[in-house]
Amino acid sequence: MQPFDDPAMVANYAQSTPRKVPGFADLHRMAVLLLAERAPETATILVVGAGGGLELTAFAGAQAGWRFVGVDPSAAMLDLARRVLGPLQARVALLRGHVDDAPPGPFDGATCLLTLHFLTKDERLRTLREIHRRLRPQAPLIVAHHSHPTGSEPIRWLARSAAFAGEATTNSAQAAAAAASMAERLPILSVEEDEAVLRQAGFSEVALFYAALSFRGWVAAA
Repeated sequence: MQPFDDPAMVANYAQSTPRKVPGFADLHRMAVLLLAERAPETATILVVGAGGGLELTAFAGAQAGWRFVGVDPSAAMLDLARRVLGPLQARVALLRGHVDDAPPGPFDGATCLLTLHFLTKDERLRTLREIHRRLRPQAPLIVAHHSHPTGSEPIRWLARSAAFAGEATTNSAQAAAAAASMAERLPILSVEEDEAVLRQAGFSEVALFYAALSFRGWVAAA
């Protein structure tokens, strides 16, 4: 997670991330909708990888009765989250650390967006199990991160996402180079592997709700 301590990256995060993730704002809207199907009007939601504050701002703005606990290992990203949230921070507790440092709950729902692709298969299984332990029975979990269709080459999909992020200024060679760099740094799983890890962590009703180039999102129940 070292890039998230880079001041230049942190300073540009709120502007660059929506450009890199297709349908970024709609991903947040869908997450709220899916959480609200099972979470009460006065829900407390656990947000793992909350640094930056973009999803927290979207969630808190959409649901006035919800409260949030956000966990992130980067102090710089948590500072950014505080600035982005502004007055909405009154309903958000921000904690520096990992999911192990989150309160035991039980929470009425949880999200982990654009985070799990930084973790190895074993690490993400442990993380998902810790999230599961903190959720009420049948509480929803929303995850979204880089993944690739089973049987396909991940680097090809990463190159497409890199080209999307660069818009018209990125040629195929630049996109391929960016994809190769991401593939070296990120332990990306296939769709089949991702869904198996969710089930192994104890989640059921695992369903894909979002697919955009190399990004995939799932909803599941504790």
